Amino acid sequence: MILPNISEFIKNYVTKREKSFFENDLINNREKLTREIEGKSILVIGGAGTIGSSYIKAVLRYYPSELIVVDTNENALTELTRSLRSDSNIIVPDSYLTYPMSFNSEVFYKMAESHGVFDIVANFAAHKHVRSEKDAFSIEAMIKNNVLDAKRLLDYLKLNKPSHFFCVSTDKAANPVNVMGASKKLMENVIMAYSKDFKITTARFANVAFSNGSLLYGYIERLLQRQPITCPSDVKRFFVSPAESGDICLLTCILGSSGDIFFPKLNEDQLVNFKDITLDFFKYLNREIKICHSESEAKEAANLMDEDSSYPCYFFRTDTSGEKLYEEFYTNDDKVSLNKFESIGVITNSKKSSYTEIYSVINDLITLFDSQNYNKEDIINSINILLPSFKHIETGKSLDQKM
Repeated sequence: MILPNISEFIKNYVTKREKSFFENDLINNREKLTREIEGKSILVIGGAGTIGSSYIKAVLRYYPSELIVVDTNENALTELTRSLRSDSNIIVPDSYLTYPMSFNSEVFYKMAESHGVFDIVANFAAHKHVRSEKDAFSIEAMIKNNVLDAKRLLDYLKLNKPSHFFCVSTDKAANPVNVMGASKKLMENVIMAYSKDFKITTARFANVAFSNGSLLYGYIERLLQRQPITCPSDVKRFFVSPAESGDICLLTCILGSSGDIFFPKLNEDQLVNFKDITLDFFKYLNREIKICHSESEAKEAANLMDEDSSYPCYFFRTDTSGEKLYEEFYTNDDKVSLNKFESIGVITNSKKSSYTEIYSVINDLITLFDSQNYNKEDIINSINILLPSFKHIETGKSLDQKM
């Protein structure tokens, strides 16, 4: 099978943008970006994923002297290195190392201590999928990664201050209806408590089209494995390309003031329906689809199809926990500036919790987890105390119950 040109498809059918949404801001701020990055040392945590690797490709345009990449996915780190060294447009610094390790491990902190202070630190290590919340155990793992481990990193950086620290957030942190979004909102509150000690910024942005593990990325796997496509018919999302995700993280990391939350100035007209993307995807492949009315019908049709058959697709109305039909970047309570950049809005009044408040939040969560006598509802109730606006959508169904 000849695989489709995904970058071309994203440009023509998903984002409908010929150039990066953030190109003008990159051009307008090139001098500062170069001044802050050229010759500097950079640590990227979670750098082998789609967003982390896109950030790396963006930052390497400005000639840092050193790049250290940490990720738990050893295979993805290997592929990242192959990709960087095979790209004629990228210059990999002489001092380049990848470490397959977790950023909450003792060996990570041994490595960081041996290096000394980094100029720039960017953290992309996170649970990012609503699919990751199923029960008390999956939620504990998510909160540990997104909140507790992030705080441990901040405690270390407070004593080893970089010039720039960036930690990725999500649009799902605005009016969260799922635990993933709520955990990232908690993460925002935690990191903002440290923003008076050293420069910290974060960004909420849209779905990254065809990012690792996403619904659209799964289409490639389904094609390779000759399996049917399933897709919600009623869900709309904002999208950026992988390269654009790297661009906004770079701009946020370098140009933001401490405590800023950046977001792309996308408007409601740019929300895209997953079903429309799916129909366009098969048009792009020049292949007819067969509309199925159940998962079992779609699987049966896939078993019978040949290279010339129409491709089985099952569209359904979403009914799983934590899903809302659209996303947003900020709430009515946020103070938003839309005039600083052409393509980026900035939330400037993010809550600055005290260390005492943060320690109380962390201790409450740790106490609950250590009790070993809790369920999903108990965790959600605890989060509700910390985030009164959190309105979890619970249907009793998770995405793991679907194809």
